[in-house]
Amino acid sequence: MSTTLGVLGGGQLGLYFILAAKKLGFGTAVLDPDPHAPAGAHADKHIVAQFDDVQALTDIAGMCSAVTIEFENPPVSSLEFLAQLVEVHPSPSCVAVAQNRRDEKRFCESLGLLVAPYEVLETPDDVERISRLGVARTHLQPSGVPFLMKTCRLGYDGKGQQKITNLMDVSALWHNVDNVPCVVEQIIPLDAEFSIVLARSRTGEVAVFAPTHNVHLDGILDVSTATTAQTPLDIDFFRTGERAAVLIAEELNYVGVLSVEFFVSGDKLFVNELAPRPHNSGHWTIDAATTSQFEQQVRTLAGLPLGDATMTHTAVAMVNLLGDLWSNGEPRFQVAEEDASSHVHLYGKAEARPNRKMGHITVTGTDALAVTRHAIDLRTKITR
Repeated sequence: MSTTLGVLGGGQLGLYFILAAKKLGFGTAVLDPDPHAPAGAHADKHIVAQFDDVQALTDIAGMCSAVTIEFENPPVSSLEFLAQLVEVHPSPSCVAVAQNRRDEKRFCESLGLLVAPYEVLETPDDVERISRLGVARTHLQPSGVPFLMKTCRLGYDGKGQQKITNLMDVSALWHNVDNVPCVVEQIIPLDAEFSIVLARSRTGEVAVFAPTHNVHLDGILDVSTATTAQTPLDIDFFRTGERAAVLIAEELNYVGVLSVEFFVSGDKLFVNELAPRPHNSGHWTIDAATTSQFEQQVRTLAGLPLGDATMTHTAVAMVNLLGDLWSNGEPRFQVAEEDASSHVHLYGKAEARPNRKMGHITVTGTDALAVTRHAIDLRTKITR
């Protein structure tokens, strides 16, 4: 059997998967259409082709014992084709649920989990019903104004989303996205956001990382913090979120690394979305967990026992480095690199663009608030 593992997608998540696989002694292959994809520079083999290229899919299947993904939107048909030739984890059916907001919400509801009130827009009749009959005739509550219209597919980091302040505007906004299937979701008042990242093996073994408190800015993750110390969210929400994430993984018969984002609103916990891959909010595991989320991804794919997900520091914070920080030239990363508590990670992307994730800084310590402030401060200092 081949000792090479493959991944569809060559971004930063693929890069860290490749590095983790190499560390465990595996050969690596990447399929990505970008010849300059970060993961491709480190893989043993980079197949430069589209994700629906049958010959490319056949080639990567032929050189690998198993294949995974590093983004949630590869064509499910490509994964189904691959699965006829080689082990694919997570399965095409799991990815199909996670990459469609309608199916994702319905699946969570079937498990008794809360999601924000929503309506599905798939036909002109759906649009007419919501825009003309008004809120009272839909699942959305009158208190739900404003709303978000989200495309069912191909949305991440705030992409594919439009704010609605008047339901009479639904028709025009739907036209803006070429009338593709959407959900109209009530914006719920947020008290906190957090994510649960876990790994589940082929045998059903589960390892859950510490819950991560997240702050987003303009729809993009800005700061993530995790700690072994008890927080006000622990008793009421973190444990409930962990149980919900494990339930989701088990009901999907999931194999791989799964990320579940949650919203806290008052005394209620809502599932926001699923990511069938390692998650931006789990990057801290590289520097502050016994086994990183990427090594767990390798282990699940290769059929190895899961590693220990325990934190190695009392507290850790991660801040994203977006392309905007390069607007006045290369940031002074040496400022952060000289700090003993920080770890600078750059993804090797060729071009810095606004809102593009170029890297991140992780800070470890003993107090969650202190490491969060320090990480934010370091990010500010590197651009002065």
